[in-house]
Amino acid sequence: MEKEKTDKKDHILDVAEKIFSELGYDGASTRTISGEAGVNMAMLNYYFGSKEGLYLAIFERKISAFRTLLQNIGNDDSISAWDKMERCIDNYVERIINNNCFQKLINRELSLNKRSEITDKMTSILMTNVYEFKKIIQDGIDSGQFDSDADQELVVLTIFGTKNYIVNSPHIVSRVLGIDTLNDTFLEDKLKPRMKVYMKRLIKSYLVKQQ
Repeated sequence: MEKEKTDKKDHILDVAEKIFSELGYDGASTRTISGEAGVNMAMLNYYFGSKEGLYLAIFERKISAFRTLLQNIGNDDSISAWDKMERCIDNYVERIINNNCFQKLINRELSLNKRSEITDKMTSILMTNVYEFKKIIQDGIDSGQFDSDADQELVVLTIFGTKNYIVNSPHIVSRVLGIDTLNDTFLEDKLKPRMKVYMKRLIKSYLVKQQ
């Protein structure tokens, strides 16, 4: 029974994520989402309480899963600080390519140049993973593996910013790369490994102390 309940909630969240990414928070309605998900309004309200509750549940589900992964990597004392960062970058690129719909949902709302209560809540959820990245960098600095004057904040913004530009500017990026970045096969087979190599080379050359 509990598994059935979890599966139903996940199904609603999957449908809501797609609709919110297409229509935005203001344009989507819980009635549309419940209809697409094949559930009644009473069930949707029982699980999530409101449109805002449903919207934030999408974020928390995605972000908390990645947060746990980052924490597990960060707590692994058997590998070096750079190995931890390398694994974080690999997993981050995997997630942003495989969850393109969610990335569009995030950037659609956060790029509207308006500040609201829900924007603040979204930002707070997203910042939990920023802190995990910074913790790994700080641990590398403390252990002497990373340069002590490394700018942690700009390292994180470089990683996130590259993703944001690629996801949010597909037409320009397609021209730059000479191939359609909206093509799923290209994203999976070409762009994903290319991004991993680039990110790791760039960040390693900046963070890791030269011997």
